[in-house]
Amino acid sequence: MEALAARLSHLDPDVEGVIRVVMFYDTLMRRRVDLPALARASAGLAECVAGIRLHGTGRTIRMAPDGREAAAPPAPASTTVAITLDEEEVGAVWLERDGAPGSLDEAVLDRLAIAAATVVERYGPARVTMADPALVELVISRTSDDAARNRALRLLGFPADLPIHVVAVRSSLPLDKIGGLVCPARPVKAAPLADVGVILATTVDPARLPAGVRAGIGAASCPNRSWEDARTALRFTTGRQPVIHYGELGALALLARVPAEDTRINPDVVAIAGLAGEPEDLRTLDAYCATGSVRQAADSLHLHHSSVARRLTLIGKSLGIELNETAGLTRARLALTAWRLLDD
Repeated sequence: MEALAARLSHLDPDVEGVIRVVMFYDTLMRRRVDLPALARASAGLAECVAGIRLHGTGRTIRMAPDGREAAAPPAPASTTVAITLDEEEVGAVWLERDGAPGSLDEAVLDRLAIAAATVVERYGPARVTMADPALVELVISRTSDDAARNRALRLLGFPADLPIHVVAVRSSLPLDKIGGLVCPARPVKAAPLADVGVILATTVDPARLPAGVRAGIGAASCPNRSWEDARTALRFTTGRQPVIHYGELGALALLARVPAEDTRINPDVVAIAGLAGEPEDLRTLDAYCATGSVRQAADSLHLHHSSVARRLTLIGKSLGIELNETAGLTRARLALTAWRLLDD
């Protein structure tokens, strides 16, 4: 390598420098250094502050050329390169140099990013979100034994002492992005399974789910039970209520256990199905069932309450249900929910 650098340097003065940068980082990786040591060595090589940040943990390392942690606040980065692992961006590296970037800064950061990705993968667990679907399926499968499930969880990077939530997701958005949002600071893994996305996470913040995502969230229990609960909760989601915790369903969850053939022949469900050809009537009934109030339903539909009241009277006659009575409203709610479950 030294001889090659010497020969190439006669053709391009920068080539020798680039090759020496490559050799520098190859030596560091043979020594199996950690991230702080990488940042410290890079700062010394570049003669300016070098930084490393991991998105999954929020960890930031900044080292000065003298080998000490750089003083805050950080200066603007003069050059930045993403750290990628398994084609996913897991962090960034940068240099804080006064003035224009140096001629070898790009080479330094390219090698630093590669080295940082290697360290993350080696000492991780890796903070990538997408996981091997086979491992995820092993975790959530009812037929997996505890030993196989625990081994799969270890391979996915989950600590043994933390509970696991399973989230069932339907969305056109990338699954890894959704997983990173709902659990930004702790281990999270995602994988597609048939027509549903699966997210495994130690914590779940439903408020961080993007618009347009439908998600059922299982309780933190045995992962296979959490998965079953998450799938059930997903079936109950609607455009009005796109995210549902299984625990919020209560007795409504029992509807998911009713055989579809029994649901289809129920008179109230048959009557609701007849409204499907009248989308406005269905929206009106949905709003009323969700609020239990004509005025609140009218507000959500942006209509006058008298118009909604007249429409509900006609809908009630069509269904054969007294919607202004508590028992009738309960019947309508159950029938509307049961009818929706037939689509899943």
